[in-house]
Amino acid sequence: MLLSTVIFLPLLGVIAIALLRGLGASAIKSIALAIGVLTFVISLGLYTGFDATTGTFQNVTQQAWIPGLGISYHIGIDGISLWLVLLTTFLTPICILAAWNSVEKGLSGFMMSLLALETGMLGVFCALDLFLFFVFWESMLIPMYFLIGIWGGERRIYATVKFVLYTMAGSALMLVGILALYFQNNNSFDLTTLSGPFSHSDLLFLGFFIAFAIKVPLFPFHTWLPDAHVEAPTVGSVILAGVLLKMGTYGIIRFCLPLFPEAAAQFTPLIVTLAVIGIIYGALVAMVQPDLKKLVAYSSVSHLGFVVLGLFSRNPAGIQGSVLQMINHGLSTGALFLLVGMIYERRHSRMIVDFGGLSKRMPIFAVIFMIVTLSSIGLPGLNGFVGEYMILLGSFVEGAFSKIHVIFATVGVILAAVYMLWMFQRVMFGTLDKTNAELPDLNAREIVVMLPILLFIVWIGVYPKPFLSKMEKSVEIVVTQVKTQSAIGHLEKRVPPNTQFALHGKQHEQHEKIEKEAETSK
Repeated sequence: MLLSTVIFLPLLGVIAIALLRGLGASAIKSIALAIGVLTFVISLGLYTGFDATTGTFQNVTQQAWIPGLGISYHIGIDGISLWLVLLTTFLTPICILAAWNSVEKGLSGFMMSLLALETGMLGVFCALDLFLFFVFWESMLIPMYFLIGIWGGERRIYATVKFVLYTMAGSALMLVGILALYFQNNNSFDLTTLSGPFSHSDLLFLGFFIAFAIKVPLFPFHTWLPDAHVEAPTVGSVILAGVLLKMGTYGIIRFCLPLFPEAAAQFTPLIVTLAVIGIIYGALVAMVQPDLKKLVAYSSVSHLGFVVLGLFSRNPAGIQGSVLQMINHGLSTGALFLLVGMIYERRHSRMIVDFGGLSKRMPIFAVIFMIVTLSSIGLPGLNGFVGEYMILLGSFVEGAFSKIHVIFATVGVILAAVYMLWMFQRVMFGTLDKTNAELPDLNAREIVVMLPILLFIVWIGVYPKPFLSKMEKSVEIVVTQVKTQSAIGHLEKRVPPNTQFALHGKQHEQHEKIEKEAETSK
């Protein structure tokens, strides 16, 4: 029940706040923070109890939910989803503490939406039933809609509607794909029993991939992101960049690659081209942004292009680098949005031209901002370097697509240094005007908010082994599934139909071999 407790404990916080909201703002914030911290502490049990030698799903719970339709409450985690669960439970209490003094109207609704959103995101990363996955996937839209639509900026309604419409369009395609898999899987939604090749796999792949590409967002499906980020409240931007975008890349590694490997190989040149375009385009557009928040938003388009590039290398190094980069991006970009929010609360402006010389007045803020900026551009010794290096290495040696793609992608690393360091120079150095000279430095609460993120930024950069070792076997299993399924599907096109049953037998033997090896290792 440990995993179910982690998923649904935030919902208990929602109920508690709803019942006790009459006690005042202080009680509401304390309940929300206590629930957030408790959820994170309990989730650490998933890490300590995780057996990294198997790579199989652990903490599994499976109960019939709607037996007549083959729907079950089936959850579990492997070395890939483990880190995304921990990232979610780690960032949520930080967001609650960051919003301690910034939310005045509708505080109870704000905290309830934040906790409900946490449950939806955790469910997406843990669901092993396709129907359950879709329920969690859609349920997180509701609290995010309220967070942006009620507590957002001036154009919040436009940004919210655009965000929901984009996501719903992708979800409709994914739902069609889920139903098609259901009928091809003996009327079952169980992800662990799905075994291809599937008929019309190219169309099924596109249905799932477009839904996930919109969420990433991959160029050219990215246009909702800058509006949503700019209009969302600070913690909304942190959760959006830190966790919600990872639902798209997680979907690619969990569904698109292992279920439709032939289609993934077929579309790899196109997808990798889009990823490289996104890397360079996002960096170039970020370079000319006058708004700090929009600059960070476009940097996400660039950084997540690297993640997609690594995933479609379809080898252990590239995929491990992508999973680690999902965590790195959540930490670095989440920290950037927190810092932008802190300076906005003081200056009530996000325009770069309104700043200058802040390092003279806010030295603590300047030092933290510098570390996070260097992390974002991938400085060796900080977390961003490890993920980007593994992605580029895995993509270059695989040969799944042209090495020209990888060479162009490295241009994004250079451009990231250009726009981030130029932004830092304009904000932190230069002339300090009279208005900025009155800004106070970070207080104790704000320092406490940033310190845990800085700890992991340095830890991953200096010693990433604890993070990579937990996901290694799970990534290897995904790569094995991709190569096995792809080989079987490739051969089936070249042999008579009456001999295809033998290929499925070989596939079954391969799965049994993997399971036996895992059991022996355990």
